[in-house]
Amino acid sequence: MNSASYGSPPPATQKPSLLVCVTGASGSIYGVRFLEAALPHFDPIYAVFSARGREVMQHELGVDPGTGGNAVVKLLGEKAAHVKAFSPRTMNAPFASGSAVCDATVVIPCSMGTLSRIAAGVSDDLVTRAADVVLKERRKLILVPRETPLSTLHLRNMLALSEMGVTLMPASPPYYHRPESVEDLVKMVVDRVLVQAGVKPGDAYRWGSDPTEEIE
Repeated sequence: MNSASYGSPPPATQKPSLLVCVTGASGSIYGVRFLEAALPHFDPIYAVFSARGREVMQHELGVDPGTGGNAVVKLLGEKAAHVKAFSPRTMNAPFASGSAVCDATVVIPCSMGTLSRIAAGVSDDLVTRAADVVLKERRKLILVPRETPLSTLHLRNMLALSEMGVTLMPASPPYYHRPESVEDLVKMVVDRVLVQAGVKPGDAYRWGSDPTEEIE
């Protein structure tokens, strides 16, 4: 039997791993743009599109990525060929086990149904199972809900998740960067999520960084 190499450090050039889950809340564009922005920063990248997430994406963006291995390529082209997509119905994915949990897991957009199941520990598909693994392994979990108004139950579930260490980032873009398009609003949210996932986008707007801003 070969001796195990315990505690071996990863290669210096190894990038962090990432799981991106797109669920059935409105705001599919957030998930697509986040995947696109994450491509150069993470490797490997995994993706899961829930059934409802695909339906909403078809309605909002006019495309159904499917759930096969080429789902992300269908959305973003060959530059995303290194991203592997999994069906939400399978549990045969590396990140379904604590032995292969990703460095960061982002559910964007996150439906309130998904959020409530994560809060309750209901692992009824690959998305909620992956989130359950992240929680038990004490790793980075970021949820990006897109819902308004919020019910008391929504707020209680969010509080419960926050107390478990989950980062909750409602898709509420600011306006202090003077957006000129919907894409500007989407990018601001995506950049903020990337920062929470451990990435510093070079072109992200930062408060006080506008050299044309007058100081009184």
